[in-house]
Amino acid sequence: MLRPIVLQCLTMNTMTIRIQDDLRTDLQALSSAQHKPVSDIVRESLRRYVALEKFRALRKRTLPFAEAQGIMTDEDVFRMLS
Repeated sequence: MLRPIVLQCLTMNTMTIRIQDDLRTDLQALSSAQHKPVSDIVRESLRRYVALEKFRALRKRTLPFAEAQGIMTDEDVFRMLS
């Protein structure tokens, strides 16, 4: 029995930002070197930035609970998981 192929369509919006000339030049050079559109590089950079900020916010919220259990460093976490 053949199953239909379902394609997901991602909705994308357009955003205009202002950047300095030197940053634009660097982005264009990176784009050429990696054979990627500038928009792909910017999108990936924004994804990483947002993920990092979400992680930092989560860490900030959970830190008091960890400290209450004596977990103060990354080494403490690794020791508990080993």
